[in-house]
Amino acid sequence: MGENFISRKDRIIASAIEIISESGLASLSTRTLANKENMSEALIYKYFGGINEVLVEVVEYFVRFDNSIIKTVQGKHVSNVEKIHDFFETYAIYYDNYMEISAIVLNYEELLHNTGTREIIGTCIEERNMFLLQLIQDAMKAGEINEIFTAGQLKCILMGVLRTQLLDRRTTYHSEPLKTDVMESIDKILMLVKK
Repeated sequence: MGENFISRKDRIIASAIEIISESGLASLSTRTLANKENMSEALIYKYFGGINEVLVEVVEYFVRFDNSIIKTVQGKHVSNVEKIHDFFETYAIYYDNYMEISAIVLNYEELLHNTGTREIIGTCIEERNMFLLQLIQDAMKAGEINEIFTAGQLKCILMGVLRTQLLDRRTTYHSEPLKTDVMESIDKILMLVKK
């Protein structure tokens, strides 16, 4: 019985992510979720206290992956520049394989205005940015990259590449995987600033 509960709950979360990706955050409701899952709205309430609780679970799912990327990259015994490369490559591969989850990145603003998700997504964004900023600062201190840009400027440029490529994928067909396009830009930027 417990396994069915967990698998059904996980399927509901996956369906919520698909709805957000396909139709936007505003379209997520118990009705759209029940229709997608081919169940009654009442059954959604067996697993969740309401649509806000579903949304919190979606964001927590997103955050767990973010945390695992940071831990993985931290644990690597490579240069800081290679860690920066690996950081973006891991995100690009993940979003290539699960493009629907990238809708969370593109809905940060709305999630920051939701009282249930504000703190969770805000902390996630801050931790992701601080981790990348620290990698850049460490690379500068180690003499791996020059200081054409401040660490903060370079962080914004690099994160902008990922976000822009994700948004571009929502509006235009691409024959190349996200990883190819993102890493081509990230690697060129890193080559420009590398000593």
